[in-house]
Amino acid sequence: MQPAVVAHRGASAHAAEHTLAAYDLAIAQGADALECDVRLTRDGHLVCVHDRRVDRTTNAKGVVSTLSLAELSLLDYGGEIGVLTLDALLGLAADHGVPLFVETKHPVRYGGQVEARLVELLATRGLARPSTKEESPVVVMSFSTLAVRRVRALAPRLPTVLLLTQLWPTLRDGTLPPWADHTGPSVAMLRRDPEYVARAADHGHATYTWTVDDPADVELCAGIGVRWLATNAPAATRATLAR
Repeated sequence: MQPAVVAHRGASAHAAEHTLAAYDLAIAQGADALECDVRLTRDGHLVCVHDRRVDRTTNAKGVVSTLSLAELSLLDYGGEIGVLTLDALLGLAADHGVPLFVETKHPVRYGGQVEARLVELLATRGLARPSTKEESPVVVMSFSTLAVRRVRALAPRLPTVLLLTQLWPTLRDGTLPPWADHTGPSVAMLRRDPEYVARAADHGHATYTWTVDDPADVELCAGIGVRWLATNAPAATRATLAR
């Protein structure tokens, strides 16, 4: 089975990341799923912004957590005015019937409030208690072990991914902590240790790999059984998989 193509911050190789234009393009390019990062604003709204600051992605400067939603909505995000809220992106994903992978960013000044607010928002949309994890329209991810544990405690039915930049000694055999359903290694990790995917599968854990744009990396991931492949260029990645 080929990996599912997950649009990393939308089709961010061709449109400004975390904008409706990027996600609309990703869907048009045939992405199987979407991915976003979330942070809390000063007034408690979840917005789709990767960096702690808005300097790189907007025409302004400032820390996301010190700005209100109204203030963030005045900024220019690569030609699109207004920050993308998670609620709006959930609506877009639902309209097109594609799953959404949500990464909570840490460390942040609001700590566990990020996951609490996320679960609250999902609950208002009827998404916090899926009938099965396989059928869940939302998957929650983080590099923070505490964040993933909080999600499991707050919403046990939501599927979770523990993102990894390196393999801890205790995880080399493919096991994960009991509160993580799937593993999330970088593609650089898999270049060094491609057998890790099979070891994780032996323990019942599927693999989500980031961020995969190079055709050789796409082919590597397809060959070793990666289930979800996060990419900035969904169309090009899908073309590589179709060869």
